[in-house]
Amino acid sequence: MPTVVLSPFSVINFSEGGGHFWVYMQYAQGLLGSGCDVYWMEAFRSRGSRELDELMLAPFRARMEQFGLGDKLILYPSDDATIADDLPKEYMGLARSEAEAIFERADLLLNFHYAIAPKLLARFRRTALVDIDPGLLQFWISRGQLSVPRHDFYFTTGETVGTPAARFPDCGLKWIHIHPPVCLECWPFFFEQRAEAFSTVSNWDSDDWIVDKEETYENTKRVAFLEFADLPRLTSQPLELALFMKTEKDVQDRKDLEQRGWRIRHSRDVAGTPEAYQAYIRSSRGEFSCAKRSCLKFQNAWVSDRTLCYLASGKPVVVQHTGPSSRLPDGEGMFRFSTLKEAARAFSAINNDYEKHSRAARQIAEALFDAKQVARQILSDALGSKNAWPISH
Repeated sequence: MPTVVLSPFSVINFSEGGGHFWVYMQYAQGLLGSGCDVYWMEAFRSRGSRELDELMLAPFRARMEQFGLGDKLILYPSDDATIADDLPKEYMGLARSEAEAIFERADLLLNFHYAIAPKLLARFRRTALVDIDPGLLQFWISRGQLSVPRHDFYFTTGETVGTPAARFPDCGLKWIHIHPPVCLECWPFFFEQRAEAFSTVSNWDSDDWIVDKEETYENTKRVAFLEFADLPRLTSQPLELALFMKTEKDVQDRKDLEQRGWRIRHSRDVAGTPEAYQAYIRSSRGEFSCAKRSCLKFQNAWVSDRTLCYLASGKPVVVQHTGPSSRLPDGEGMFRFSTLKEAARAFSAINNDYEKHSRAARQIAEALFDAKQVARQILSDALGSKNAWPISH
């Protein structure tokens, strides 16, 4: 049984991000389902005392218990949002010697935290970075905007990363392509003919800009969605956005979108926990979503981890076209649009035979994004022969 330590980024400190939690839990469940002994290692911003930190961690621990990881947590406080260069000074509920013993026997560190401390990375015999920001990660590295310590393996969810089709450098690294995963057991098929709105869950605005020599542009979902703000006028399909909004500008944007026919809800109210996020997706008719401008410029054939949750749940998706793809279907269960009219036509096609497209959505998730299959590929590539470790069926 391989021992894998999973290193996610900022799950504990983003407690309102129900979807953010699922990004990493999909990998954890895939590894568990593939026969691995899985540990969850994460830094969190301390509240200033051990007592306050334990109070903050209590609901997180309870939730992880439900996912089979309650006694597999390696949690340590950090003064900032990023990890310092040195090793953690203490662990919560775990002696330092116990944590380091896990590091010693682990077969693999699967790391999603790009700025992990090099000294912590060095404690593991084999390390793998997982790129869940294809194009952006390579851009940041190549422009010196992010320094990523050396890993043994580099996995990417981007179809064009490291290929001649890429519009960004490979940074001199050998990238191993994997599909982003969804745990099919956690996200069962749920068909509801009466489900009404196509929806999505997203952060609305942030201080997210691409700065590159002469070119600077805002890289937010706000900019992406505003380009399609008039879509409700072209379709009778109800459209709903669950958005994380917090500023006065956001309030004005909400009013403007509602006047154009959008339904707007606050993501904290409908998707603020992993359970609420899942329930919200299950109650939706499907997903409509736009992509950030960087995805369009990089043409990375990106698909969101959130979109996979819709697909697995049997919810057809209408998502913005992010570049030519040899793996992403288009026209049954999943529709990729570039214009307002294409999006409107997609809703009509889906609603003409909703059950067919619902079942096609689930089949896409099963065929392409099964978390256990993704986990087995990672284990095979990082640990060697498939015969070197057992698989649970």
